[in-house]
Amino acid sequence: MKEKEKNTPKAAPENDEKLEINKSLFQVNKDLRKQREAELEAQQREAERRYAEKEKQKREAYEKQLQDEKIELMRLKQGIVEESESTIHEEKEEEVKLSFWKKIGNFFYHNKWWLGLGVFFVALGGYLAYDLLTKPNPDMVILMLCDNDAVGNSAYLEEYFTEFGEDSNGNGKVLVSVYYIPYSDDDYQNYIKGVTNKLTNFLGNEESVVIIGNKKTSDELLEPEESFVDLSELYPDDTHISGKYFYYLKDTDFADKIGVSKADIPDDMYLALRRPRGLINASQEDMQETYDKDFPTFDRVIHDLSK
Repeated sequence: MKEKEKNTPKAAPENDEKLEINKSLFQVNKDLRKQREAELEAQQREAERRYAEKEKQKREAYEKQLQDEKIELMRLKQGIVEESESTIHEEKEEEVKLSFWKKIGNFFYHNKWWLGLGVFFVALGGYLAYDLLTKPNPDMVILMLCDNDAVGNSAYLEEYFTEFGEDSNGNGKVLVSVYYIPYSDDDYQNYIKGVTNKLTNFLGNEESVVIIGNKKTSDELLEPEESFVDLSELYPDDTHISGKYFYYLKDTDFADKIGVSKADIPDDMYLALRRPRGLINASQEDMQETYDKDFPTFDRVIHDLSK
């Protein structure tokens, strides 16, 4: 039994046969792919060669045409020939006829930036002119040179003084303007609110002689003896006048008249009258003119508050 099994021939392994077949197929596919790639590369090179040849022929033809035209142009200029026999022709732009409205549209299209700037400046000029013509022209200006928002922003402050004003500019209306300049101890706030520039401007011209101020005003801005009129000579019996130059508002009904609390009127708030003198931007005569114009209103206010 063992001898029989020993002499029996072995069968070929089925897996080895399949492996050999797969290797053969892989090699065939690989060879075919290389052959295809080589063919494609050859086709690509041929296409590039043909394209380069075609471009070269076009370039040579164009260069020859330019050379021929150049030679013929020289012959025309030298008078050798009277008319060009080639393709040299003077090209004239065909005149395009536009309708009236299309001409207008074409003009606006080509000049839109300049027209835009023109419209902007015309509009700006119109606005400035309108603002100038419609801006209220006060008959009298009062400077409030102290930091007190309750009084400075009162809706009835200007109305109260206007009640005693006169139509000095002849426009048929009476308007007294109070320019509130909140001069305070805070230098930074004075700077960002433009207080310093406003003080320089208004205290340097003759536009106003009536002042609403406080101790800081007289200590730092306006020297009383040089800047203010002696009110004690004008109103010798008025108990609200102290220090000769100041009409103090604390014990008057000024708070009620302008619609604020009495607590909003500090002890050192006063009315004062600037003395006419030469200024940086005004002569003494200019300031005297303002003084003569505004004093009657100031006088009526003092008498009203001293009742």
